[in-house]
Amino acid sequence: MFQDAIEKVLQFTRPLHSISRTYGGLILPGSSTFFFVNGEGVAVTCRHVAEMIPAAENINQHYQRFKAERNNLSGPGKKQLQALEQRYQYLPESTIQLKNNFLNCFDTIREIACHTHPTLDLAILEFKGFNKVFYTSHARFLKDSTKIKQGMSLCRIGYPFPEFSNFRYNQEMDDIEWTNTGNPNSPSFPLDGIVTRFVANSPNDGISGIEMSTPGLRGQSGGPLFDTNGVVYGMQYATNHLHLGFDLHGHDIISNGKRMKVSNNPFLHVGLCVHADKIKAFLQEKNIRFSEADH
Repeated sequence: MFQDAIEKVLQFTRPLHSISRTYGGLILPGSSTFFFVNGEGVAVTCRHVAEMIPAAENINQHYQRFKAERNNLSGPGKKQLQALEQRYQYLPESTIQLKNNFLNCFDTIREIACHTHPTLDLAILEFKGFNKVFYTSHARFLKDSTKIKQGMSLCRIGYPFPEFSNFRYNQEMDDIEWTNTGNPNSPSFPLDGIVTRFVANSPNDGISGIEMSTPGLRGQSGGPLFDTNGVVYGMQYATNHLHLGFDLHGHDIISNGKRMKVSNNPFLHVGLCVHADKIKAFLQEKNIRFSEADH
């Protein structure tokens, strides 16, 4: 049903790959999604995704200051190092480095201007300093939102399962870095569902979101919600967990030839998407050009 639409949407939808390093030494890959709204290097994504851009600089600078003080410690005493770790609030699970990579967008990026919405999980990214553009189309938003009805089948797409491996820890530099070896890509992952309900942040704000019958997966945040023609209806930003009330406690079952007792508290996981009208209004507020379509 959505195969042609997915091909259209992938022309302007891109992954954001991230690598983070904990103080305990773990290197964790992560991914999220953004999509372009015109041919001038402007994209939209979630606010919580966009906030990783300035956060990376702050986290990395914080660790550089820690390293400088650590290197100036007089002697190898554990107490001095422990005091320094406590002052910087570093635990084994603390993130000490974060680096982002915007894939297959431009030949070079000098600057990214981030505009975050004051109340919605929505942000605009303005890429600057590029010479070549590598995305080949841009989003067309639904013009008449009254056409969005309960029971409509729509689809989301993003990059929820990071399979890229083109990174490493450089022990000599005590740094994580991107490499030219390994797998640089992660596959896109579509997930369809039906419109279940509409979301309002407040009674005076009108409809701000669309609820879907299936979850938005981690990494699909910032990905478009679209119909069979590839027209964009919204943007995935969160998943809500609805308690179904079909709780089981000490329920007898037979599994693998053995009788056992199990307990279960089931939830329905539904995806939440920022409504296209709210995205368009934010773009208009920032004087950013975008396109619309009837269907």
